[in-house]
Amino acid sequence: MGRTNAHLALIYAIVFVNGAALMAFEILGSRVLAPSFGNSIFVWGSLIGVFMAGMALGYFFGGVLGDRCRSRLLFALLPTLPGLLLLVFPYYAFPLTAWLADYDLGPRIGPFLACLLLFLLPSVFLGAVSPYAIVLALHDLRRAGQSVGALYAISTVGSIAGTLGTSFYLILWLGTRSALQLIGVLLLVAGVAALFLTERRPAAAPER
Repeated sequence: MGRTNAHLALIYAIVFVNGAALMAFEILGSRVLAPSFGNSIFVWGSLIGVFMAGMALGYFFGGVLGDRCRSRLLFALLPTLPGLLLLVFPYYAFPLTAWLADYDLGPRIGPFLACLLLFLLPSVFLGAVSPYAIVLALHDLRRAGQSVGALYAISTVGSIAGTLGTSFYLILWLGTRSALQLIGVLLLVAGVAALFLTERRPAAAPER
């Protein structure tokens, strides 16, 4: 029981950090786009739409990966890869948005293309964390609903913390570039933490 509780607590912590990082990244994304494209409804619509598309793809592929391969190493890679990307993100994101703005593709196409290039791939990986975590967290199929509900609740609480913490404090304290890199470091820590999970198979539900 003790190992099971520690296993679940670690998964919950990873999911919380991932949810916070996802929304913090989205908030910071608006600051990346603003110098080149402003802060219009088209910018925010593009940003939200691309993040939601990435999350939808991540939910799907995270579930598929979880069914095919239950591996803590693969789970660790899901936050680690966007974490590494965020460490270098400020060095190429601002030049890329400036370059796209110079082409003057219009108030809709310009920010939408920038969002696709900058945010789609990392949001896919971040979206894949929760469904993969569900697979690893299920140790008793008779309580699957409770496990799924708890994980998504914790992820959502993390997203709230990431949204408010970034908007109210992180940007003011660190600025956009350093805040992006801090989020990257937190994701790397989550990836390392995933390596300490115990790999288990869920107990089958009883036959009726």
